[in-house]
Amino acid sequence: MAAAAADAAFVCCTPGCGKPASMVCPKCKELNIHGSFFCNQTCFKGYWSEHKALHKRFKLLMADVAAKARKPLDAATLEATGDFAGDFTGYKFTSDLRPGKVTPQMRVPSLIPQPDYALTGEPLSEMLEQRTRKIAVNTPEQIEAMRRAGRVARAVMDEASAILRPGVTPDAVDRVVFAGCVSRGAYPSPLNYMGFPKSVCVSVNDVVCHGIPDSRPFENGDIVNLDVTVYIGGHHADMNETFIIGDVDEESRAIIRCSFDALKAAIDMCKPGVMYREIGDVIDAVVRPRGFSSVKRYCGHGVNRLFHCAPNVPHYRRNKTAGALKPGHTFTIEPMINGGTEACTEWPDDWTALTTDGKRSAQFEHTLLVTATGVEVLTAPGVDKPGAKAPTTIEWNEAFYTRPGTPAEEGAGAASGAGASDASAPGAGAAAAAATAE
Repeated sequence: MAAAAADAAFVCCTPGCGKPASMVCPKCKELNIHGSFFCNQTCFKGYWSEHKALHKRFKLLMADVAAKARKPLDAATLEATGDFAGDFTGYKFTSDLRPGKVTPQMRVPSLIPQPDYALTGEPLSEMLEQRTRKIAVNTPEQIEAMRRAGRVARAVMDEASAILRPGVTPDAVDRVVFAGCVSRGAYPSPLNYMGFPKSVCVSVNDVVCHGIPDSRPFENGDIVNLDVTVYIGGHHADMNETFIIGDVDEESRAIIRCSFDALKAAIDMCKPGVMYREIGDVIDAVVRPRGFSSVKRYCGHGVNRLFHCAPNVPHYRRNKTAGALKPGHTFTIEPMINGGTEACTEWPDDWTALTTDGKRSAQFEHTLLVTATGVEVLTAPGVDKPGAKAPTTIEWNEAFYTRPGTPAEEGAGAASGAGASDASAPGAGAAAAAATAE
């Protein structure tokens, strides 16, 4: 990594030194602790025995915050502390799905680096970037940061999806996502993005996207999409997957499979030189013959230092989006497939998008890195396992996306996320012995 500029604003952490510093503690970098800089290796090694205590304190603090957040709220607490996210008086619902109550927003500890919208809700960096519409080419260092973010997003998704079953609430899923991010030193990107109140989008049945986690328990026969995005190391990784809860009807299964197949076909055609507008043609060729429709209102997008940026990636044919894939681009493809019309409506909460005809909708999304020969799927299943590399495609596995149709037994771990793997948690692995240039 390149050294910081000579006039760096950081000062050496070694007590009594006071010199300008550009060398970052590698363990702090691994844990996503910001601000631990040293002027040289002598200061770093001389202060190591005292400095390493910070790592332990940070991990204990984040584990404590995560443990408290992860505990699901009982029905009485949800009812007492929650409120509806919008005024539904007189609203004409398009299906039998109804909103539950939404609990107060949780806050990520300030020790964890956060995107610019975390406090204000306004992604100012994105707003400035939108004026250029230039597609960013990531440096090798940024690519490694994206790979890391992809691994964390995958691990958090697996933890959150593991608790899905009847009786579990979207609010409980949100708490698992929040805890999974915090325990890894990551920020859940949706939290307060443009004012979104929660850490994950949970979209059930005819909800197309952007469902706000609430108190309505999942039921046998539901299909549930979880949209997880994490911010770690200054970069975002974005993904979503749709899950089958118990006894789901065949049409819903077909919609889910169609969305997955459309995403896979799009991934498989991606390589340098392909035009971004061609992705929609490939998706349409999968969706249209099956009698379903691809939503036009929402699209894939660039993702890197910014949650959303150029390019736009429409999921329908004959679109006019600009640009060609180049090595170093990172972006998402996320086809939303409806069982009926592609048209969407919105609940009065100003977020939840639904099909206008009440038919069900399914979606899959991955963050992709363009390489010299194709793409890496940075958020694919298994990328968070030790030694794993991002694959170049995805494969359907219905069992992987299927969850039980019966409620968990009282006190069972499934309701709280207990027992979920934590292979990507911070602190796994020995501390590095030398500082590196930032």
